[in-house]
Amino acid sequence: MRQRLSVEAYTKGVLSADTIVLSRAITLIESKLKNDKLLAKAVLENILPHTGKSIRVGITGVPGVGKSTFIEALGKHITSQEKKIAVLTIDPSSKKTGGSILADKTRMEDLSRDPLAFIRPSASGLSLGGVARSTRETMLLCEAAGYEVIIIETVGVGQSETLVKGMTDFFLLLMLAGAGDELQGIKKGIMEMADVVAINKADGANKISAELAVTEYQNALHLFPKSDSDFITKVVTCSGLENSGISSLWKLIIEYQDETIRNGYFEKNRQSQNLEWMHDYIRQTLEDQFYENVIIKKALASSERSVKEGNELPVAAAQRLLNIFMQNLLK
Repeated sequence: MRQRLSVEAYTKGVLSADTIVLSRAITLIESKLKNDKLLAKAVLENILPHTGKSIRVGITGVPGVGKSTFIEALGKHITSQEKKIAVLTIDPSSKKTGGSILADKTRMEDLSRDPLAFIRPSASGLSLGGVARSTRETMLLCEAAGYEVIIIETVGVGQSETLVKGMTDFFLLLMLAGAGDELQGIKKGIMEMADVVAINKADGANKISAELAVTEYQNALHLFPKSDSDFITKVVTCSGLENSGISSLWKLIIEYQDETIRNGYFEKNRQSQNLEWMHDYIRQTLEDQFYENVIIKKALASSERSVKEGNELPVAAAQRLLNIFMQNLLK
């Protein structure tokens, strides 16, 4: 295993925007080793006063919507204004092997070479909703390193959207024109969370259908309840490939930030997210302790076999294991 740095070395490297140390610090917080967890906690406590000054943007969309091309175009536009951007992409891990492709850097080749950009792909592991467990901590490290815009790209459509919405300031939904009725149920749930809906790939023969889709989505949005932020959800067209509509979209993000800071929602939302982070950590830690418990490990195999063979209800087996765990904690 590569030798770890000291708390001071990690802190100094992150605060001086050393991307090599930043990458190593992210690897540290992703580690499940007990000593690494203690080291990561100390580093995060050191850098905490230097966090919170970015705009955190969540971006999602169905597979094939062109997220990587779009993010690269948006990222290049942001760096052209001399702003630093960090892109955190979450790749789904295989449930069978635990492996992950982590190919986002190769899909954003131009942006990855930009000195004002930092791209960090992370594996989701088996985390609920397909979001890496350490995404929030990674975000703080990037903020401490001076990145003014943090983009989190979700794995796709599903629970990950709810989780990313719960850790970002602005939520962007990328859609395609004429995606078909099979996505209507998904659209409603996610569109209620979106601050802006962008019809991507509005280029070539798709331009006319994209403009028609804007009207359809705007009509649909009128049926949704008012957002807590008081920001009226906008629908726009864009093309990551042709770099069109990108600057207008960035202006909307800044407009959203200014408006929500002015009405107090920005800070209130961050406070709520911190509380949710605390509760998430409690749940994750309890689950880890449960499965790492020596007595549970011994009892788990026979319980799984009993449930699999139909000799015991799953709920009854779970309750019995939880009782064993609680009794063990009280000793």
